[in-house]
This record gives sequence, structure tokens and C-alpha cells, in this order.
Amino acid sequence: QVRPAGPTMGSLGRCLARSLLRGQPGLRRPPGPRCYGSAPPELQEKTLVLVKPDAVQRRLVGNVIQRFERRGFKLVAMKLLQADQGLLDKHYQQLRQKPFYPELLAYMTSGPLVAMVWEGYNVVKSTRTMVGDTNSAVAAAGTIRGDFSMHVSRNVVHASDSVETAQREIGFWFQRDELVAWESGDQEYTYGP
Repeated sequence: QVRPAGPTMGSLGRCLARSLLRGQPGLRRPPGPRCYGSAPPELQEKTLVLVKPDAVQRRLVGNVIQRFERRGFKLVAMKLLQADQGLLDKHYQQLRQKPFYPELLAYMTSGPLVAMVWEGYNVVKSTRTMVGDTNSAVAAAGTIRGDFSMHVSRNVVHASDSVETAQREIGFWFQRDELVAWESGDQEYTYGP
């Protein structure tokens, strides 16, 4: 039997059809999985990314966002804020006894930053690879730090280093209701069947 070429009515198509029919009197939704928040758990891994004050001042926020969007990750939370010492003390609790901590604190409170939560398959590990080494002198070309960072103390972004750390850090920067659950229209094309 020959199958016609072109896309089939997979879960993405069913979700799209269901969203188009929502609220239309007399029309029935097609059967299928729940569309809101229905991605498998492995596609719902989340990580925290901070675009630091130096990157905001240099107008690099859009460049950072573009890297994640092109990779296929889904933005589920974002805000511009001026971080205070209390928030940064929680976030950098393992560095508070280091001699460079006062300089780090002064830098991170020197201007606004952008906090984001990205979601997707292996997003924590992939993000660490995309961000590159903390030391810009050894960060590979093509990574965010390799392309934009000038100095180890001005390294453009922060990214969570493990799934557990990401969960904890997201809790510092965002309330639970600030994370938006939404269906990505390109999920079927990004991850396949």
C-alpha cells in the first residue's frame, strides 16, 4: 500500500485542530491526547539561564535568546530585573566564602539582568555546552561565551550545572505560577515521532 506524501495527523496536528475548534459552537474536538502540558517528561526538563548585567548593557539579550530558539528549546519564563543581595546570596550560596564574592556581588547588582527558564530534551547539559567555559580565554568559538565574553569576570551568562541545581535555582528566581505551560507548534518537527 502506498502512503501519500506529506505530514500526517500526529499529536501536533490533533492539538492544533483541537485548539482551532475550541469555542466553536457545534464542532467536536478530534480525539487524542490532552494538548496542554502533554509533552513527555524527558521533553519537560528545565534550566535557568541568566543574561548578566554586562550582556544587558552590551545589548546581547536577543543574541542569547536566538541561540536557544534556534536550538529548539522552549522559553517558559522570562523577566528583566535588578537583583538584590538577598537573592544573589541564595543563588551563589556556595561562593559566599570565596575572596572574590564581594566583587561578584557588586557586578551582579551593577545593572539589570534577564532571568529565563528554558525547557526541552537534555536542556541542562545542552545549555552548558552552548554557553561554554567560564573562562572566556578557553571558551570555544561558537559558544555564547566564546563569541561574546571578554573576561572571566564578565562572562555574559549563567546556566545551571545540573537538573537538581536548575530546580533549586528556578525556585529562587521565579514563582511557580510564573512558568508558562504551552504547546510548542514545532515539537513534532524538532523531536520527531
